Amino acid sequence: MCLTVIYMLHNLLENIKVVLASASPRRLELIKMMGVTPLVVPSLAPEQDNGKTPRLKALQNAQSKATSVAQNMDEDCLVVGADTLVVLDNMVLGKPKDNQQAAEYLRMLSGKDHLVYTGLCAIHHQRIYKTWEKSNVRFAPLSDDEIQSYLLTNEHIDKAGAYGIQGYGAQFISNIRGCYFNVMGFPIHKFYRLCLQILA
Repeated sequence: MCLTVIYMLHNLLENIKVVLASASPRRLELIKMMGVTPLVVPSLAPEQDNGKTPRLKALQNAQSKATSVAQNMDEDCLVVGADTLVVLDNMVLGKPKDNQQAAEYLRMLSGKDHLVYTGLCAIHHQRIYKTWEKSNVRFAPLSDDEIQSYLLTNEHIDKAGAYGIQGYGAQFISNIRGCYFNVMGFPIHKFYRLCLQILA
């Protein structure tokens, strides 16, 4: 069978230098799972609280991250930036500053649905490509003992919403509608479609 285009990420990106503008080990893990090993260059661009909707905020932050790294790279690199937001009742729950705030976030999430948005931005040959994903996540009701036990794992540190769906936090998730990988911070299918748009 002869294909004019190879519709697999590792083939599409085989001859492309991919640069991940993120220090997130989860994003790196997901990209590598697709057979792609990027150069990791964490962006120093600050995340903006621009008053926009969560979707637009995530897109703008992703673009800022990608742009800040792309300006120091060859233009034939594919520079990828991402930003993930956890949103409960129109309030963004960022990375908790301490255990007290993490416990507060988890009490707020307990027994409720919340949304997770990720903005993706890719820059290639000075052209900017963007997309986004949204998932709905439901937490089971959590007791204070469960919350305190979870905090002892330290998994909440440096995670939006104070939880990780791919680790210990998975035991508290009763339902998810949408992309699981989006909740981890990198919607693989949307990245794939973006790469097809750019390279296929």
